[in-house]
Amino acid sequence: MTAVELAWYGVDLRSGGIVEDLPALTPSGALSRKLGDSTTVQASLYLPGAPAGWDEATTPGNSLLVAVDTATDTPVWAGALLTREGGGAQTVQLGAATLERYLDSRFPGTQTLFGADQAAVISALVTPALTNGPPIVIDAPSTGVTMDYLTQDGDDKSILSCLKEIMGLDAGPEWTIDVAWNATHSGFRFPLRVRPAIGTQVATPEGTFDFPGCVSSYTLTESYEDGKGATAVIARGEGEGSSRLTSSPHEATALITSGWPRWEYRFTPATGVTDPDQLEAHAAKTLALMARGAQVWSIEAVASRAPRLGRDWTLGDTVHLAIERSPRHPQGADTVARCWSWELDPGADRVRPILVEEN
Repeated sequence: MTAVELAWYGVDLRSGGIVEDLPALTPSGALSRKLGDSTTVQASLYLPGAPAGWDEATTPGNSLLVAVDTATDTPVWAGALLTREGGGAQTVQLGAATLERYLDSRFPGTQTLFGADQAAVISALVTPALTNGPPIVIDAPSTGVTMDYLTQDGDDKSILSCLKEIMGLDAGPEWTIDVAWNATHSGFRFPLRVRPAIGTQVATPEGTFDFPGCVSSYTLTESYEDGKGATAVIARGEGEGSSRLTSSPHEATALITSGWPRWEYRFTPATGVTDPDQLEAHAAKTLALMARGAQVWSIEAVASRAPRLGRDWTLGDTVHLAIERSPRHPQGADTVARCWSWELDPGADRVRPILVEEN
């Protein structure tokens, strides 16, 4: 059992090359990642212990922070520097966000794609960000599912908003931006992976989070609140009144027939969809996620005793949780669910996978 210790590097955002080691950097909270979205971290850099090039290595807008698990030599987190504050104190405060945030500051231009594979659509949307951007490497094999996608430069929709829109469609692909060593081990590259489902989904995942055992606490949250549970869904586009684009009603017919009540939910996708087929796809996926409500397992485990993040499991993987007995589950419970996000706090020796049971 090895404690999780992170080596921190200040990295050039354009090239991915290491500018300085930053052993005096300490995050003020847990690191985290989430499928298809950005996460942030705040950190402090103790200046008396910082290398001579710390200023260049932590320039907002031009630098990255990268954390590497020293026991496995696995990069686990990378974030673009967005803020830096310092003055009379011995420390400088830094704020960074994962590279999904960078895609919110780049725009795809006008794109007209008909009958293109989902992976090809995402690749086309991301490609403009490869010019004068970080060393993002698109890893997008064909998904086997085609779609139409149109966006106008005048819409001012960022690449991130387009990718979120596509991921929110029924049978929409998943995506994430990882971090990996480059070929010479002198810096990092950032694979943008596109798959029907990110990660490895197996019935018997590597390693087990057990309670009692490496798991110190867990919570199963079940919710049928507004926005989390519904058996009848309608998606609406922008506009008002009878001219407003509206999907057909999508109903959980089998559940309603078996005796479930009708719970209605109407929503407008955040990106303002104008394509009727995409609106139908948003409604279908939302119903699939909400029909039986949300079931989320929040696990807190001892990182040095738990399956190792980055080696045994990572974002999108199925994760095994075995509960021998607890007040909530007196007869025990055994579940395999997907990791949709995680938090890692090396200083507290804690790792927190968030597992979602998919209906």
